[in-house]
Amino acid sequence: MKKGDPSHRLLRQWIAQGAEYQPHWSLITPKKPTLPNVENETWVRGAIDRFVIARLEAEGLSPAPEADPRTLFRRVHLDITGLPPKPDDVSAFVSDYLERKDLALSEWIDQLMESPAWGEHRGRYWLDAARYADTHGLHFDNYREMWPYRDWVIRAFNANQPFDEFTIEQLAGDLLENATDEQLIATGFQRCNITTNEGGTIEEENLANYAADRVQTFGWVFLGLTANCAQCHDHKFDPITMRDYYSLAAFFRNTTAPALDGNVKDGRGAVVVVPSDDDRERWQALPEEIATAITQIDAREVIAAKGFETWLAEATPGAVRDAPSDGLIVHAPLNDGAGNEVRNTVGPPDAFHATGEIHWLPDGLLGPAPKITRDCTIDLGDRGDFEIDQPFSFGALIKAAEPRVAAAILARMDPMNGHRGWDLWQNNKLLAVHLIDSWASNAVKVTTTREVVTPGEWQHVFVTYDGSATPEGLKIYVNGKPAETRVETNTLKDRATIRTDVPLRIGGREGTSQFNGGAVQDVRVYDRQLIDDEVASIAESIHIRSVLEKPVAKRTEADRTLLLGHYLATRDEQYVELTETLANLEAEREAIRGRSAVTHIQEEREGQEPMAHMLMRGAYDRPGEEVKAATPAALHPLPADAPRNRLGLAMWVVDPANPLTARVTVNRFWQEIFGQG
Repeated sequence: MKKGDPSHRLLRQWIAQGAEYQPHWSLITPKKPTLPNVENETWVRGAIDRFVIARLEAEGLSPAPEADPRTLFRRVHLDITGLPPKPDDVSAFVSDYLERKDLALSEWIDQLMESPAWGEHRGRYWLDAARYADTHGLHFDNYREMWPYRDWVIRAFNANQPFDEFTIEQLAGDLLENATDEQLIATGFQRCNITTNEGGTIEEENLANYAADRVQTFGWVFLGLTANCAQCHDHKFDPITMRDYYSLAAFFRNTTAPALDGNVKDGRGAVVVVPSDDDRERWQALPEEIATAITQIDAREVIAAKGFETWLAEATPGAVRDAPSDGLIVHAPLNDGAGNEVRNTVGPPDAFHATGEIHWLPDGLLGPAPKITRDCTIDLGDRGDFEIDQPFSFGALIKAAEPRVAAAILARMDPMNGHRGWDLWQNNKLLAVHLIDSWASNAVKVTTTREVVTPGEWQHVFVTYDGSATPEGLKIYVNGKPAETRVETNTLKDRATIRTDVPLRIGGREGTSQFNGGAVQDVRVYDRQLIDDEVASIAESIHIRSVLEKPVAKRTEADRTLLLGHYLATRDEQYVELTETLANLEAEREAIRGRSAVTHIQEEREGQEPMAHMLMRGAYDRPGEEVKAATPAALHPLPADAPRNRLGLAMWVVDPANPLTARVTVNRFWQEIFGQG
């Protein structure tokens, strides 16, 4: 509008005359209107009917005739349950309606609303708005167990939960005092967004996208506003500024949800285990029983201290049990200390050759240790050429150098032939095992669920395989104990093979993926599957012997702790019984967890005030001014007693002063019934 044109003069005149102005009607708190007078009183059966007939009369129109009972019942049935009625119910309704009219209709409506189908039908509309999905949506698009949230929505409708509770629990159930599992599950509303684990993505960009999704969904579902239009600039039509947008984003960025979902069903974020009805009682009892068992074990350690001191005074390396030798086809201690060849202690005298010059580190656990570099791995020759149906076991002592690396510790694998073969793999702080015919269409990959690699520390890592060609046949051990694992790839086909012509290598695959900067000792390969106790004995024989060989004066506090653990586990019967009890309880807990749903929930980050940066033009890498969590300035203020977090936002949404939530929600229900808002 240019100065001097008619529109400009008219605007100035309007302002000079007082400029009566009010916001758009939708932004004004609704008030209950006076019911209109109508001529056709006989047609009115409820308050809404008065508005309908008043408009019809104003337009000179008459209502359509009442539907016949069969048509009426079909419409009611479809509107309430989404399903057509059963023939017997139609006949029963017709007879009842002809006799009792509206009373019969009201009772049949109540009966249909008590049906589980009521919640299922209403829930599907809500779940569409909540962008409900049972997969991550990007990259491998792996499965995730969101169905407990779906079922929560259905139960909420069937229980006729008040809408304010329904809203608060979805936006902030985790922030309620003594939140129940049901209230935590409700926050799955926020975890239905698309996530990824694609290695080429940028974590900060992902977090910005996740926050944008939640602001957009919040704006659509509760306010009926395209708040997302203000991601790059002030909204062109609604009174939502760019500052308002990022102030809303602050509520949703202060959570523990990670940038990458790990391609696993728990998404590496906050979850809650949802046991079956049969398991629920034990699931709830187990935490207290496990805590009691741990307390008893701690007490036994104190009592056993005297016996430990007596044993320690006489203990020698010879008191430690030997590692198993049956089936051992490779044993490279890797403590030679000089040269570019290392010993194999199995069978006739033999030596393994390095691909480059070995740099020997003086601080190995068993003496000097070879450092793996991009130019120096160790060739074990034609050993470990196993077939997919053959059991075998392998592992080593490792000292990882980096927390973020993808490298092979031990491998017989040909990257130039579809990565055919097998390996033990460090994936950042996780361990993984591959059995591959052709990656990734004909392969198995199993990885630890937790970060078990501790860079800079010597750890014993081991793998056993039962020859079943299934991921369940693989077990990963850390320091002699089985690690919890998950299946990342399971596409192995019939007649697959893992045999390959390349040699077995320590510290890398054939020409690639070196364990760069790391150190390796005591490499062992067996042509059979070892049991748990045998793997434990290998780890024990290495660590305990190395400590007992040290002069007493040079033993550290960590050495003493290791020896105490060995003494308790092998020589104190009461301690062994208590640890077995604890192991059984933990195994029961894991068994229940394994057969239960693990569903995504939202979780607030502790000790941090919600904030976000305004992103210039919406670009994740152009952060601008920092803003705190706040509600749009054009709408009613946040309640004075509301916290500045998602719970405060939820209280603001259902505040009677909110002009939008009630309008949007009623309009959604109206559209569900009549097809148009």
